[in-house]
Amino acid sequence: MKDISLTINGCDVKVRQGATVLDAAKAAGVFIPTLCHHPDLKPAGQCRLCVVEIEGSRGLPESCATPAEDGMRVMTDTPRVKEFRQQALGIILDNHAGKCIECPANLDCELQTLAAEIMPIETKQLAETDNPFFRRDYLRCVQCGRCVRMCHEIRGAGAVIFREVDGEPRVGTAFNLPLPETGCQFCGACVDVCPTGALTFIQPIPKGAQEIASICPYCGVGCRLIFSVVDGRIKAARPDPAGPANLGQACVKGRFGIGEYTHSPDRLVAPLIAKDGVFTPISWDEALNRVAEGFRKYQPDEVAVIASAKMTNEDNFVAQKFARAALKTNSIDHCARL
Repeated sequence: MKDISLTINGCDVKVRQGATVLDAAKAAGVFIPTLCHHPDLKPAGQCRLCVVEIEGSRGLPESCATPAEDGMRVMTDTPRVKEFRQQALGIILDNHAGKCIECPANLDCELQTLAAEIMPIETKQLAETDNPFFRRDYLRCVQCGRCVRMCHEIRGAGAVIFREVDGEPRVGTAFNLPLPETGCQFCGACVDVCPTGALTFIQPIPKGAQEIASICPYCGVGCRLIFSVVDGRIKAARPDPAGPANLGQACVKGRFGIGEYTHSPDRLVAPLIAKDGVFTPISWDEALNRVAEGFRKYQPDEVAVIASAKMTNEDNFVAQKFARAALKTNSIDHCARL
């Protein structure tokens, strides 16, 4: 693709063909406010806060959805643009009920950042907690559609939708069902992209926690997570946006279940053997010797090995090497299903 040249507020900018006006503005260091836009999602132009004025163009197009063209002259801060953005933001804030100070996302809210110096926000709390992972407070929703598009475009779950309420589109669920009845995967991706406090985690990431990136141990996909650790214990986990296998996504187990099972008091910490009907701890050396003695009782054609899709690729590789090299059997299978 070739480069194209345009001007943003009188400054010359070069971008690759196919870039949007918003991309060009970012390349020029020019701030354009956005709420519905997210780099992982297709442009929607729903919030209308990113409008700009383009010489020779009628109306005020959304910069996030307008392709940059060679020779285009773009203005982002004209009186007409500013007035329109204030009106658009006013409509959003009219539907944004509640007091920000009571919001779980207070001081970490994109809408609050945009509106802090424009007008006060008064809202009231009305949150739904129909699951143990995150709360939904649609009175704080600005109808940007990020959560709906993430759920449909990236996750493919379709658990949240736009539905008609009093003649207007509102984010919610089909027939207003609780999330557990919609096919929701509880992956938390919708919360990650929400720009306000409409979606928040019930157990937020603790402040001051040590952050350690590592691989999720639940299955063999190899998702990279960022663990929040306090005093040597995992308090929270979130997907690493740079994880090559998961690209910022995670399942409900990796997202919310790591700390619970890692530090569970019911986990086995030593091999056990039944003695007089009671499981008794033994050493690893004794356990491995007993297993080896058991294997020696069988011929290679009497042994089969079944690997697990919940193990890592490396563990499964070792399992097939053990089957073929140690047990001398080619009877090895893999339950490539979760």
